[in-house]
Amino acid sequence: MSIITNRYDFVLIFDVQDGNPNGDPDAGNLPRIDAETGCGLVTDVCLKRKVRNFVQMTRASAKGFDIFIKEKAVLNQLIDGAYETLGIDLAKAPKDEKDGKKRNDTGTGQGKEVEKARIQMCQIFYDIRTFGAVMSTGANAGQVRGPVQMTFARSVDPVVTLEHSITRMAVATQAEADKQGGDNRTMGRKNTIPYGVYIAHGFVSAHLAAQTGFSQADLDLFWDALVNMFEHDRSAARGLMSTRKLVIFKHDSALGNAPAHALFDRVKIERTDATKPARAFKDYIITIDDSDLPSGLTILQKP
Repeated sequence: MSIITNRYDFVLIFDVQDGNPNGDPDAGNLPRIDAETGCGLVTDVCLKRKVRNFVQMTRASAKGFDIFIKEKAVLNQLIDGAYETLGIDLAKAPKDEKDGKKRNDTGTGQGKEVEKARIQMCQIFYDIRTFGAVMSTGANAGQVRGPVQMTFARSVDPVVTLEHSITRMAVATQAEADKQGGDNRTMGRKNTIPYGVYIAHGFVSAHLAAQTGFSQADLDLFWDALVNMFEHDRSAARGLMSTRKLVIFKHDSALGNAPAHALFDRVKIERTDATKPARAFKDYIITIDDSDLPSGLTILQKP
């Protein structure tokens, strides 16, 4: 697979209706909010999780598309597996004396063994060669700085956080039922925002892609994940979430042809009527300024 040789910058626009796009465990799982502006936030970690889930679902049996950071994973065991695949016995002295005449710490790689394990992990796990990973625990496969990085998503306008009382027509224990005289109701809370449009920014580095083996096929899968990840991440808590627009700035070189912030400023999202609260995507209009575009740049749009 060909390693990418172009730099990319991108803008991801998505919305949420009557849902909680990213709960804050430090605030009783209320939607994340910028306390000073009231704008909603979705962390980069949350967005990457959805990308990982999409890849795991669509490429489950494909070689080289396993996921390192996944539910119930034991990371050190996965690192151990890379050494086993390479045939490196971490209980014995290194095969190459340049890596040491003896094993300094049993069960831990040393010298060039760590680099070999790092490369092996990049080949096995899609999310490592995409987002990077810290693998210096356990057997030690070093650290990887991924070519794809994303910012927090921030809502265009301030959002209102709502807390709803909900009722379950059942109880968990017989003691609760006896206490209620057979009424069997459990009260709970649900946190949502009525509506919000969010913008996240991202970057793809060709130089870091060369270090991890991030290919054109990997990049195509990443774009596909950003467009479709919410379609396969439905839950009662998240309400209706949708990717509305993915704007990609493709540079014709590895170094790039313009600063990312100047390109991002070309994407404008404005309200059609600021006198009333926005409650649907039709209440916004997206414009992309492609005039006087620096040479060597191409604007791609999905969907």
